[in-house]
Amino acid sequence: MSLHHNFSLLARYNQWMNNKLYQLASTLTADQLVHNRGAFFGSVAGTLNHLLVADLIWLNRCSQLATQPHSLLPLKQLPLPTALDQLLYQDFTQLYQARQHVDCLILAFVAEMDETQLQQLLSYKNIKGELMQKKLASVMQHLFNHQTHHRGQLTTLFSQMGLDAGVTDLLMLIDNE
Repeated sequence: MSLHHNFSLLARYNQWMNNKLYQLASTLTADQLVHNRGAFFGSVAGTLNHLLVADLIWLNRCSQLATQPHSLLPLKQLPLPTALDQLLYQDFTQLYQARQHVDCLILAFVAEMDETQLQQLLSYKNIKGELMQKKLASVMQHLFNHQTHHRGQLTTLFSQMGLDAGVTDLLMLIDNE
């Protein structure tokens, strides 16, 4: 499996899982959404917000590649977070709409990539201001792994509230051969 094919699969999985979890979160009251449950970012809303913040930070970094991706031009219409816990939207519906928009941007960005582009070096400053340089393929692997990590926390929070996220396996999106 090529890197491009792998990232296409992960982008589809990312969108599928985010949609499932947002639909489940939409059944919660405002108080349940923001109740601190001891997760890294406190609440369900805090964790959903963090995932969007991190994706926006990474996608904005990727938009600075030497070969500028056209698919990321719409990022200019979205907030550019400066902290991992920066609250982007007070309203859950706005957060969900932004999530859907960003997931579409991720799908388009991945569709625009080829194997050569995935080997490009991405230079950026991390949150601490340190200069970093990593291959785009490694950054994309991190982006999807980070999403999965925090979505695992969300499914645990939902489970603790008696809510079932259903099947979450990537295998559900892999075609039978």
